[in-house]
Amino acid sequence: MTSVPPKRLYKELPVWIVEDHHDVVCHIYRAIASKHLPLENIKMVHLDSHPDLLIPVNMSADTVFDKEKLFSELSIENWIIPMVYAGHVSYVAWLHPYWAQQIREGEHRMAVGRDLSTTTIRLTSTDNYFLSDGLYVSEDQLENSKLLRLDVVKVNPVKASHRSASEKKTEEDTERWFVKRARTEEDKGAQASCSQSLSRCTDTLQPEESSSGTKLGDDDDDGDDDGSTSYVVKRISAFLSETEPYILDIDLDFFTCKNPFKELYTQEEFTILQELYNFQGPSPDADKEELDACVDRRVHQLEDLEAAFADLLEDDGEETVTRWARNPGMASLTQLVSSLRSRNLCPDYEMVHQAGLTCDSVELPHHISTDEEIDRLVSAVQLLLKALPKPTLVTMSRSSLDEYCPVEQVDSVQTRVLAVLESLYGPLDLHKDFENNSTETLVP
Repeated sequence: MTSVPPKRLYKELPVWIVEDHHDVVCHIYRAIASKHLPLENIKMVHLDSHPDLLIPVNMSADTVFDKEKLFSELSIENWIIPMVYAGHVSYVAWLHPYWAQQIREGEHRMAVGRDLSTTTIRLTSTDNYFLSDGLYVSEDQLENSKLLRLDVVKVNPVKASHRSASEKKTEEDTERWFVKRARTEEDKGAQASCSQSLSRCTDTLQPEESSSGTKLGDDDDDGDDDGSTSYVVKRISAFLSETEPYILDIDLDFFTCKNPFKELYTQEEFTILQELYNFQGPSPDADKEELDACVDRRVHQLEDLEAAFADLLEDDGEETVTRWARNPGMASLTQLVSSLRSRNLCPDYEMVHQAGLTCDSVELPHHISTDEEIDRLVSAVQLLLKALPKPTLVTMSRSSLDEYCPVEQVDSVQTRVLAVLESLYGPLDLHKDFENNSTETLVP
């Protein structure tokens, strides 16, 4: 079914900035309710170091039709797929930096529906990202299914050798934007925009070159490098028209990213967690029977580990540890508990389990960027957005309180990204939702 164009247009581009990424959902729903976004077949360009494409494992599929309950069930890693099942979102382009490789690069098509046996949301993708969380079922096990097209596209930073001297002005213009925005918030009458000066800076940005030396901002058909600006634009522009609305979603950890668990546990403890939570995927040509067995095995593995750490939370004495360590694949639990207790007499075993869930086939990304690296990625994003249609709505997550985006860098990254958005789209209708303690009053 073709989406009906929205009946209303925003005077200025709304930008909602939240702290936790799943808090953008209420603002998306508000835009749907106000008819600025269509009810169905919404497209989303999602810049993030994490896919955020998991599913609340035990949530009833029908929860998506009770939005207040849905909002309370969502978390930072699982807020997109419920909107797919609800019929709102049908296309997601996950644009990721080179250090984030959780899902295979390329195009993925999958059905997202209600599992007949569990009444939860499940999907048909056989990528390890979904299999390792036990989310796969065959299509004949789904009802009320929706088709999701997912494009996974790497975005490389602009090469340092091609940053012109005049591009250094970007920092000055960013500072000017920040000062001007602060002044605007105090005095709504003073709205002199810095868009013009930032546009001059945009024109000086030099895109990455291909191996043949051709600038990848040009109309080169054969020389596009994987991850170049031209490559990214060609991958997703066919699905974004000037007349169709779409959401531009940006997590600031796209530009610089931490794995916060690395600071909580030693390398030895991480090695043990990787052993305990190790995911054994199916063979490349696995049939339905093998895929079902793989998921069933994984679900039982995770359930046992969750139960073990829940028990340890109540009593981590030798008897409890020994009993669980006798289970197949859990012998190293004894060594883990001993190491944890040597540093903390009362370890947070619930947090240990959460850390373990990130240790399956691919570790959480961890790359703390330098200021120069951040600028090069901001430049790449600026170039690709310049080639795409204007979004209907921008949602942005800081992800700093949980330290996925380093707290000492997040404000600077936010300022630079906002400056780019205003340079491209003019004055912004900026909402700093992260400054509020609650979003309850914002629910339509």
